[in-house]
Amino acid sequence: MQELHELIREQPYTQLITPKRILYVILGLIVLACLTTSFYTVEADEIAVVLMFGKSVRQAEPGLHFKLPLGIERAISVPVRKVFKEEFGFRTLRAGVRTQYDTRDFSDESLLLSGDLNIADVEWVVQYKIKDPKSFLFSVRNPQQALRDLSESVMSRIIGDRTVTEVLTVGRIEIAAEVEVSLQELLDLYQTGLDVASVTLQDVNPPEAVKSAFNAVNEAKQEKDRLINEAWRDYNQSVPKSKGLAAQKISEAQGYALKRVNEAQGDADRFKSIRSEYQKAKEVTRRRLYLEAMREILPQVKEIYVIDGNANSPIPILQLKE
Repeated sequence: MQELHELIREQPYTQLITPKRILYVILGLIVLACLTTSFYTVEADEIAVVLMFGKSVRQAEPGLHFKLPLGIERAISVPVRKVFKEEFGFRTLRAGVRTQYDTRDFSDESLLLSGDLNIADVEWVVQYKIKDPKSFLFSVRNPQQALRDLSESVMSRIIGDRTVTEVLTVGRIEIAAEVEVSLQELLDLYQTGLDVASVTLQDVNPPEAVKSAFNAVNEAKQEKDRLINEAWRDYNQSVPKSKGLAAQKISEAQGYALKRVNEAQGDADRFKSIRSEYQKAKEVTRRRLYLEAMREILPQVKEIYVIDGNANSPIPILQLKE
């Protein structure tokens, strides 16, 4: 070993660095650079867009892949399975059991004019995914900002077609669904490569300056609706009951009328039959009628008197009461 050191010290330094050795070193570096830049990994929730000299040539699914080294091809990974969100009118600093929100004022995003010329403070959230990595990377300069601008435009237009009462009460779900459809149409038109997952109206309120007056109006409307509902309740209870009673009285009257008519008809038919028999045998019929009448009358009388034409007063003959 000592002899080798002495030999190296004896030889000139220029003899160790020869052009051949330099070439080997350069080739080794080139091979090493090729190996380190030829492979890339795509994560499970991503798709890679491979560029050759800046032009998109293919897309790669998750896994280990090969590309041309030394910058000839470049892979850009896009998280296509991740759900992103954009918030309008507020910002979430930290989500959790007690969510923390940014205290800054974002009313320039949320104050919208309704169709009846009222102002509503509308806060909403748009959740979206990347469905076309190539369009997302190259069709629009800033897809996220395009999404925000289009969302504000669509929401402003749809709120402007409705009254403030609709926006604050019953129309929230319908508005969110309509915004989602219209926003997706515009994103596809501008080839942003984004897919809207959902649109949610987070909070809808009147502006702070008029909130107390608006609440008073709402309370008055609710009181009005309550009184109307109570009146309809009383109406539904009283009117059908009165109609039922009237129908009952009419039915009873019709039944009584039918009964009286039938009784009168029966009496008339009975009288006709008696008259017919009387025409056949007047004396016998007269006696029979007299006896039948007495049989009905006598049980009801209490005393019987015999009237004598020569007497001054009637003489009782029978004390039936005793």
